This record gives sequence, C-alpha cells and structure tokens, in this order.
Amino acid sequence: MRVLILSVNYWPEVTGIGALTTYRAEYLAGVGHEVEVCTTFPYYPDWKVPPEYSGKLGRKEKRNGVSIVRSYAYVPNSVTPLKRILFEASFIIGVTLRALMRKRPDVLLVVSPPLGLATTAILLSRLWSVPYVFDVEDLQPDSASDLGMLPKWAVKLLYKVENAAYRHARLVTTLTQSMRQKIVDKGFSEDQVELFEPRMDDSLIDLPPEEGNAFRRRYDLGDKFLATYSGNMGVKQGLDVILDAATLGRADDSMLFLCVGNGADCERVKRRAAELDLPNVRFLPLLDEKDFRGLLAASNVCLVTQQHSVSEIAFPSKIVTYLAAGRPIVASVNPESEVARITRESGAGSVVEAENSLALFEAVRGLRNADLRKAGENARAYACMRWSAERVLGHLERTLTAAAGSQMGSLAWKGFKP
Repeated sequence: MRVLILSVNYWPEVTGIGALTTYRAEYLAGVGHEVEVCTTFPYYPDWKVPPEYSGKLGRKEKRNGVSIVRSYAYVPNSVTPLKRILFEASFIIGVTLRALMRKRPDVLLVVSPPLGLATTAILLSRLWSVPYVFDVEDLQPDSASDLGMLPKWAVKLLYKVENAAYRHARLVTTLTQSMRQKIVDKGFSEDQVELFEPRMDDSLIDLPPEEGNAFRRRYDLGDKFLATYSGNMGVKQGLDVILDAATLGRADDSMLFLCVGNGADCERVKRRAAELDLPNVRFLPLLDEKDFRGLLAASNVCLVTQQHSVSEIAFPSKIVTYLAAGRPIVASVNPESEVARITRESGAGSVVEAENSLALFEAVRGLRNADLRKAGENARAYACMRWSAERVLGHLERTLTAAAGSQMGSLAWKGFKP
C-alpha cells in the first residue's frame, strides 16, 4: 500500500501532532508499506525554524523508511490570530504544490489542524481518484468559537470547511470517544467516524529509578517533591494556575513546581514568575529523549492544565505519556472533559476545577500524603490496557488498508461527489 500523509507537524518535533504523525508513519513503513510525508520545516512548539532548516524553500529527507518532503511556510515570531491564518495558508499552498508532484498513492492520510488542509485533500482525492482519511486532532471551529479567537463570520466559514472535509472523506478519524461523538453529532453516521487513538511509548512502562536519580543530580533538584508540567506552553494551557498554586506554597521549600517545554505563552509566564519571585518554580527547555525519560522518572506528580474556555473534548497527548510512565496526575481541567474522565476512570490521580489555584495546590499536597505507588500502578495498568502500540497501530494499519481498498464510486458518504 502506498500512503501519502499530509501533516503540518513531523519529526524532529517531539510534542503533539509531530510526535503522533511520526510514529504512525514509521510504523506503517516498518510493516512494509510505502510511506511519504508532505510537511513543512520543524517549528513547534518554539515557533522558530532551526538553523539547519531555515532559509530553504524545500527539502527531502529519509528517516526510518519514511520519505519526508518539506515545503516552505511562513512562521511568525509571535503568534496572533492573523499571523496564524497566514502561517496555515502558506503551509497549505506549499504542501499542495509539493504533493501534486508526488506519486499517486493508494490512500491519503490528512492530519488536521490546519482544517484548511481539507481543500488540498479534496483536490488530490478528485485528481487522483483515491480516497482520503481525514484525521482530526483538534476541532478547530469549536475551539475558535469557545475561545473567541476569531470573528463570527470566520468561525462560520470554518464550520463550512469542516463540513466539506468530513462529507468528502472516505473516513473521519479522531483521538477520543468524546471527539468522535462531537463529530457524529454534527450529522454524520457512527460508521463513518473511527477512533485512531494515540499510542503509548512502551519503553516508558518500566522506567528505572536510576534515570530519575541521575536527572535530579544533573539539574540539582535534590530530594524535592516534584510537581511537573511538560509540553506546550500556550495560552490554552492556562499555566498561570501553576504559578498561583506555587504562590500558595512558597513557604514550603521541599516542594518544587517544574515547568518544562516552550510555546507561544512561555516568555510571558516566565516574566510573571520572575515578578512574583517564586523560589519554588523552575523552568527547563524542551528536553532530549534521555532527559525527558529522566524527568518522568524523577517526577512525583505530573500536571495537566487547561483554561476554563477550552473545549471538554481537548485531549493533550501528554496524559498518555504520564500514565504509561506510571505517574500520578493532577488535572486542572473542565470536570466534564475527556482528560477528567480518563483521570477518574484510571484511578491515576485527582481532578480539580480549571484555573482554581487553591484546588490545584491542595490536590498536589494531598497526593503527596497519599499512596503514590498505588496511583502510579493504576496509571500504568490503564495505559497498557488502552494505548498499547500493538493494539493502536495495528488498528491504524487495518483501517487505512480497508480505506485504500475502497473504490471511489462506492464511497458511502452522503453528498460525496467524485
């Protein structure tokens, strides 16, 4: 099977969609399929293209059996709604031109966001008479509406693009059951929407304590109780709640809130932490694989935070990583969210109200005095049951193979016009 993947994020990005698309592509290549990825240059979460990629209009690479074709996109230094639109538009134009020069695939796997990539998917699908699978990692119109990021006319346009993307796809896939239900509720039948769940990193299941001890020594963390946030530091993460919780616990020098990563809101959060003069907050940049494993092994509690306004269907991939590593969790999120449901269902920790710093601080302190080993065991067992690589990636391959085997004339979507 020849698979062409369109995705704005890919290796060497190690967080979010980049990591997810990379392991999916490399798995498919590893089991014998011909896989090509059309993407742009790495930029996330720093919103900065590394020196080895900057100043280029395109580049071809090969990694772990996957052919990678990169095209230029405008990457702004600071992210505003308008600049985000310009970034996505430039990526869509560049990736469309690149994709048109590729071999005709048997199936297209199109990763959204950006939602506008659906226009490329529909064009290529019709031009080549091949089906496309539209993989939804974020419901962009719903997020834009919830956060008030765009004017009403723009949100309405997004919903129209979303409807067309789903209606013309052979299959729509998404990360979680709640996201799947949201898509079904938009007027699509249940057999037209499938789960492509994230997979856990099996190597995290039995992290040796020595890795955590080495990490603590390397960063001079001593035996402090570590409450760790890692990953994207954007506006939606609502990281002020961590600073406010740290303010409540500033007198306790045995506890440290460790924030690891980068993102659009990172510098502002750092400035505010400096203004508050918090001795119990520390920042680290994105870590390489060795240090990230050490971070997980060293962390006593891992934090998942989201703003009140973030949709209940949002599902950061870090929760899969935390549970696979057997880390207890405190989730400061919408109590009806997918993150909250999984935290409760797994027995891996506590759920508190989003943006409630007192509740967050008390939950962290409560876990400190609880049986962390039991919470960690619950986390690991749930991850193994739900997100094992064999289960998740095997399902991915079978689903794409079935989609590739379908004929354009037999597509079941209501309104599809090849």
